[in-house]
Amino acid sequence: MNSDHTIKSIQDLFKEELKTLYPQREIESVTYILLEHLLNYSKIEIQLNKNEKIEQNIFDRIGKALGDLKNSVPIQYVIGETEFYDLIFKVNEHTLIPRQETEELVHAIINENRIISPKILDVGTGSGCIPIVLAHNITGANVSSVDVSKGAIAIAKANAQLNQVKVDFYHRDFLKWEDYSWDKDFDIIVSNPPYVKESEKKLMADNVLSYEPHTALFVADNDPLIFYRRIAEFAKDHLKKGGKLYFEINEALGQEMIELQESIGFSSVQLMKDLNGRDRMTSAEL
Repeated sequence: MNSDHTIKSIQDLFKEELKTLYPQREIESVTYILLEHLLNYSKIEIQLNKNEKIEQNIFDRIGKALGDLKNSVPIQYVIGETEFYDLIFKVNEHTLIPRQETEELVHAIINENRIISPKILDVGTGSGCIPIVLAHNITGANVSSVDVSKGAIAIAKANAQLNQVKVDFYHRDFLKWEDYSWDKDFDIIVSNPPYVKESEKKLMADNVLSYEPHTALFVADNDPLIFYRRIAEFAKDHLKKGGKLYFEINEALGQEMIELQESIGFSSVQLMKDLNGRDRMTSAEL
């Protein structure tokens, strides 16, 4: 049975219902993402078939999604997946939604790697986007990843299976890394750890604060580099000579990140800008 709604009327409904909550461009974007997901259409097919009637069962799902969006649920959580570096990842309340800056970080690692079958450790698995993309794009890479969240590990394992790559996942509290046994010959260690200061919460959008996992986002104001320090100390002992350490960072702490890594014994510490010209990544060599 068809409802009386067409693709165009759905687009108009979303514009009207969400106009006080989101900018118009964002409304158009989330509407396309939802319709692409539910109708299995490309953006062009949506435009070409705007007068097509929507099945009632699809319209019911659209109605639920609209309610979620009005409650500031991110569209990626609404549909349960997102695209990252041309791969599809399942996401839920246990995982951060992968960001463009993180795509730029993995792109830098892939481009700079000159090692055949490198041994890679990712710290802070989340959805698994970093280790899975590296395993997918670096031939013969031996990739492992750790996270303190069992929920994140579960979704990351599902994403590795979805994208047909092998990554070894471990449930560990990396702040206590000395309590575990580790390999000592990594070529690359990478992390996108929590780095948003508690005092910066007020600057963040409601959909991030309300739905994305706080343990993966926030650090105390009095020690915002705690994860970077612990990871760099670990990397000093567990990277091969000439091995590389990569971080995604808080744009306000670039200079502090350089000083931290140099003080621990890393050389060639480089601050890298994202596409918007912000200091968002570092690379360093042992």
